[in-house]
Amino acid sequence: MPMPAELMVLLLVGAAVAGFVQGLSGFAFGMVAMSFWVWGIEPKVAGVLTVFGGLTGQIVAALTTRRPLLQAVFVPYLLGGLLGIPLGVLALRVIDPPLFKALFGLLLVTWCPAMLFSGRIPRIHHGGRLADGAVGVVGGVMGGIGGFTGVAPALWCTLRGYDKDLQRCIVQNFNLAALAVTMAVQAGTGAVTREMLPLFLLVAPAMALPSLLGARVHLGLSDQASRRIVLALLTASGLAMIAASLPQLLSH
Repeated sequence: MPMPAELMVLLLVGAAVAGFVQGLSGFAFGMVAMSFWVWGIEPKVAGVLTVFGGLTGQIVAALTTRRPLLQAVFVPYLLGGLLGIPLGVLALRVIDPPLFKALFGLLLVTWCPAMLFSGRIPRIHHGGRLADGAVGVVGGVMGGIGGFTGVAPALWCTLRGYDKDLQRCIVQNFNLAALAVTMAVQAGTGAVTREMLPLFLLVAPAMALPSLLGARVHLGLSDQASRRIVLALLTASGLAMIAASLPQLLSH
């Protein structure tokens, strides 16, 4: 059945904006895309599309930029992510759309301002690789739910006080690996259906060029300016989602 024109526009605009933000920040495709798609696209379909779009963006980045892989630092995140991904995929099957919308919005309005003012947050130096692995589990669970793999690692790297190059290395490599595994798990468990394939063909080109543009803009921005732009957009999206979900939750 053809997609209504208004949903087609929603799909393409969400993919383009999310692609640009991912190119600008190195992650956050799922967060931005879902802030658009949650308004009209069924959550299970949107969850698969955010994984696909995020993975496409990371593949584009891998082919166009050079990123060193620091295995000693990266491996705990990866192992934790591999454990968390199947849990997130299972959660996606039973998720309640209004509750999902509210919780996701709450995540945005708490995490994004925290990142925005992260210079005031005390640095975490304890926990070692075990804590890094636990953060990887959280990132994997969020990846299985909707492709939000970069959220937990990005916040954790900020709390660790890593410089921007090390943080980008960890987050982008984690995203690439975790999203690839998530896509495979979703396909293997039947979450990816034949009806979604035409949507993949729309999302990929819609987000690819904006992703490259975002990466180019990133080169000309200071770290503080790029972070403020992305986090302000995500915070506003979170507030909008909470406002949209509250009437449905209160009527239950």
